[in-house]
Amino acid sequence: MKMTSIQLYKRLLGYVKPYWHAFAISILGMAVAAATEPMLPAMLKPFLDGTFVHKDDAVMYWAPAIILAIFFVRGVAGFFGSYAIHWVGNKLVMDLRAEMFAKLLSLPTRYYDDHATGTMISKLTYDVTNVSAAATTVVTITVRDSIIIVGLLGWLFYLDWKLTLLSLIVAPVVGLVIHTINRRLRNSSRDTQLAMGSITQVIEESVTAHKVVKLFGGQRYEQERFHEEINWVRRHLMKQATAALANVPIVQMVAAMALSLVIFLAIGQAQSDTSTVGGFLSFVAAMLMLTAPLKRLASVNEFMQRGLAAAESIFELIDTPSEMDTGTTTIARANGNLAFKHVNLSYQDDERLALHDICLDIPAGQSVALVGASGSGKSTMANLVPRFYLPSSGSITLDGHDLSGLTLESLRANIALVSQEVVLFNDTIAANIAYGQMREVPEAEIIAAAQAAHAMEFIRELPQGLNTLVGEKGVRLSGGQRQRLAIARAILKNAPVLILDEATSALDSESERHVQAALETLMQGRTTLVIAHRLSTIEKADRIVVLQKGQIVETGTHRELLDKNGVYAQLHRIQFEWHDAEREKIQGIELTA
Repeated sequence: MKMTSIQLYKRLLGYVKPYWHAFAISILGMAVAAATEPMLPAMLKPFLDGTFVHKDDAVMYWAPAIILAIFFVRGVAGFFGSYAIHWVGNKLVMDLRAEMFAKLLSLPTRYYDDHATGTMISKLTYDVTNVSAAATTVVTITVRDSIIIVGLLGWLFYLDWKLTLLSLIVAPVVGLVIHTINRRLRNSSRDTQLAMGSITQVIEESVTAHKVVKLFGGQRYEQERFHEEINWVRRHLMKQATAALANVPIVQMVAAMALSLVIFLAIGQAQSDTSTVGGFLSFVAAMLMLTAPLKRLASVNEFMQRGLAAAESIFELIDTPSEMDTGTTTIARANGNLAFKHVNLSYQDDERLALHDICLDIPAGQSVALVGASGSGKSTMANLVPRFYLPSSGSITLDGHDLSGLTLESLRANIALVSQEVVLFNDTIAANIAYGQMREVPEAEIIAAAQAAHAMEFIRELPQGLNTLVGEKGVRLSGGQRQRLAIARAILKNAPVLILDEATSALDSESERHVQAALETLMQGRTTLVIAHRLSTIEKADRIVVLQKGQIVETGTHRELLDKNGVYAQLHRIQFEWHDAEREKIQGIELTA
């Protein structure tokens, strides 16, 4: 259910509650500074009447000292008030970012499937800064300027309540102007946030795929795409600016009309000797001083609406349900017996089944290869084991325990993954091997895992060895080296269940030889699900499961499936005919040369 502006703002201020001491100091400082503002026009009447009319020497002597005292108090109180509110604002941003990042880490896999990376990054970098102004700047201006306005109005009522009441006829007009502009500001702020997410997405894609952009001549296309997105941001910002800038002069013009009328009447009173010179100038000065806080209060709507639009975006992320962990059973080290029992899966808002009636028993320690054409359901089936997705019906068990009944932590502690797209962090080689829960393991165990993965032979040649930084996504290493580090990470985890998702598909022959040897070491004694397009890499698997359109159509060993002359045999024949043709083509080129 969508929250109202008041509900949004109350929730936002809830994040300020832990820092109420600093917030109270800021309010106190602003209140003291604001209280000194009406004192200046209030002092005009006794100063002017005492010096120019009554020739009072005491007033002439103390007037400069009082003025200095007023400005000193205002300066000190204003400094501490502003410092405290900025401190609270920065803490608010830090807390929101921390909560949003924690939420990102807990979101289900389907959320990442449905949302662009750039949009999520934009929420943490751009949206949250707009919230700070709504929670701090708005409060500061509202408290300070409200006190100033109340003080000045109080003095004006004291001097002439009739003229003051007359000046207040502009209040409904000002309220109508602000309400009209509020809606435009909120809508344009929402549009700006969406456009900023698109900008971040374009940047992220262009930086990540910079090689493809260069090789395929995509610079102009990316520039045009980026220019289109930044132009949308510019247009939305101009809409905000138009609304915000129109707000202030309209309010000021309405106030000026009232001020002109009041001054005209006040001059008439001065001429009829119903008011002293000091009283007249004090009244006019107080009226003039009202315009500045009124202007600031009118402009505060820009911060408010921008902040509330950002708060909507932020709380939408924070309120997104985290990954469901309904399990209550905790297991230690599993044996590795996996069983799929009549498993069906359909993706969200899609009635088409990605997996249909999957039944498969995998004894502990057995290696099972999943093969089939692209889109047949191989990766989907493997993703169900660590509960990245939940089956629509049916069940999957590990050692007889239904996966839905196991806690995510204990389930995933028993599973290791090596995929085609190796994930390495911009850290040292040692930190990437001993990642996450394994971070505190002794260096000797890291070295042993790296040796088992055939990785130490290239690690020793690096300048800093295990302490070498791998760069963003492991850019300083070759594909084979990155893959061996991923295998070393899996070896160090020593999980009983292993998922190999196209682990050798993008490697050259030399790298594949090293990686294949490392994988054979890793697979020993583990229940292994192997996903592979190249059938030559899974011929030694204990069992091969052939998938077609989300269904299991064949199972057996490599030799048994070839003898059946079914789907697997056809895939095998097509693949090896293609390889033979490629080999003959290469040999022909070599003979010609």
